[in-house]
Amino acid sequence: MKEIRLKVNNFLKKYNIHHSAVDMKRNCDEFIKEMKAGLEGKDSSLKMLQTYISTNGDYALKKPVIAIDAGGTNLSIALVRFEKNNQAKISDLQSHSMPGSKSKIDKDEFFEIIVKYLKPVINYSNTIGFCFSYPVNILPNRDRRLIRFNKEIKVKDMEGVKIGSALLEKMAKNGIKGKKKVVMLNDTTASLLAGKYVYPERKFDSYIGFILGTGTNTCYIEKNRNIKKDSSLQIKPGSTLVNIESGGYSKAPRGDIDIEFNKNTNNPGEQVFEKMISGAYLGGLTLMILKKAAREGLFSSNFIKRINNLNVISTKDINEFCNYPFSDNPIADCIGTMGMMNIKKVKDDRLTLYHIIEGITDRVAKLVTLNLGAVILKTGKGTNPHLPICIGVEGTTFFKLKSLRKKIEYYVRKYLFDEAELYCEFVEPENATIIGAAIAGLTN
Repeated sequence: MKEIRLKVNNFLKKYNIHHSAVDMKRNCDEFIKEMKAGLEGKDSSLKMLQTYISTNGDYALKKPVIAIDAGGTNLSIALVRFEKNNQAKISDLQSHSMPGSKSKIDKDEFFEIIVKYLKPVINYSNTIGFCFSYPVNILPNRDRRLIRFNKEIKVKDMEGVKIGSALLEKMAKNGIKGKKKVVMLNDTTASLLAGKYVYPERKFDSYIGFILGTGTNTCYIEKNRNIKKDSSLQIKPGSTLVNIESGGYSKAPRGDIDIEFNKNTNNPGEQVFEKMISGAYLGGLTLMILKKAAREGLFSSNFIKRINNLNVISTKDINEFCNYPFSDNPIADCIGTMGMMNIKKVKDDRLTLYHIIEGITDRVAKLVTLNLGAVILKTGKGTNPHLPICIGVEGTTFFKLKSLRKKIEYYVRKYLFDEAELYCEFVEPENATIIGAAIAGLTN
């Protein structure tokens, strides 16, 4: 068993995809350097988008607010009220297919459909918090100008449209009265705001929003004076939430297989960091690593034949194998059965698979720690264990990929708590995007 583990570690090190390739201090320094360049409007792989949303301000108790969440193939709408005990009361929750997810529609139809979904709740509040998680340009009035739809949403003539303004215009054309207000944000910002909501009675030094699901992103609180690319914010006291767009980070240590994998994706050269850690890509990256390991002789001839006939695996398949290594799933099926071949080879193939996937997960955990550690260092907060930084986390990869969260917590303790004496705490806000959208609407 030790021999197999040693062989796997040597293979991962050979191709620079072992977790030891991630030098925490050097890479945190590089990440912060990119953050600062982005804040100054200089060339950087981190966009550092100022959201014009803050965490300041109390939300009025029992004042209803409409929350919309559009970020994938579903669109959700709810009415939210915050009660005296700070509990959010969510009512009239609807979930629909995202307009344009099933068939191609035009801009007019897109907003017409959303207004139709809003009608049951629209007269209860003039305030709408709209969590919209697609590529946009962020405007100072908290509107968002769409760059393009992704996630297979098909809507004609939407590029450049101001989403909030267009929605208000469509509501007016439908005879909806009242002075409506729309505050827009994305899921990472919503996670930060929802994380702040979870423990209102506790004191935290600062807040971070972190997404690790299909994709990845990070949001944090930055002093306005440090956002040098925006002269209007520089002269304004206080702070603003900054959407880092951390999935685009390009300076993380990549191995040969990372580079090869990136060339074969639909958007080579883009979202480089995301392709190393997020659920949309881990399946494809793992398959490429397994095929390379097969060519290097780490598996039996039976496994090599089967893995080379496999064209696609998902992160869900990886998790399935980790939890049920003897069951019927695409990865376990590459091993074969003990009745078909040498029992030792079957056992060795299964152990080799385990250690390769563990090695990949280890690197993901260390890269996540690098991301969060750099952001915490940039804030200068979290130095007192009684006042940790609250990290509101969303995403199935973080919570559901077997052993990943435990590994992240291990590296956080090792590199942040023990070595850097920086303290943070993960929280999982329930209904984060709805809650975060409601808070943004009420306080901004």
